[in-house]
Amino acid sequence: MNLSHSALEHLQTLVLGLAFAGLLASAFEWATARRASFGLLSGGGLLALVSLPLLAFGAPFIILRNTVRGRRIEGRPIPFVMLATILACGWSLVSGRVVLDLAHLVSGA
Repeated sequence: MNLSHSALEHLQTLVLGLAFAGLLASAFEWATARRASFGLLSGGGLLALVSLPLLAFGAPFIILRNTVRGRRIEGRPIPFVMLATILACGWSLVSGRVVLDLAHLVSGA
């Protein structure tokens, strides 16, 4: 099976986006002893503003973590899990592309 250069680049972007999301969420949990969640936005004020970059890039990990937990604990239906996974992977492609472009910009390549 041969993958085109474009397909490999998209796969790299997807994996990078998921890895970066996991890194951000894990670093947040390590630094604050609480899990990263979309509930950070409900606090309002400065906390919500500061948490925007974390949630923008960490969202794929948060979505997948919540989806797996929801399936295991609440027994959410498989179509819901599939849709959430598609959403998280699409978000990961976008955030991975931004991270990759920033890395190229910083390295001067």
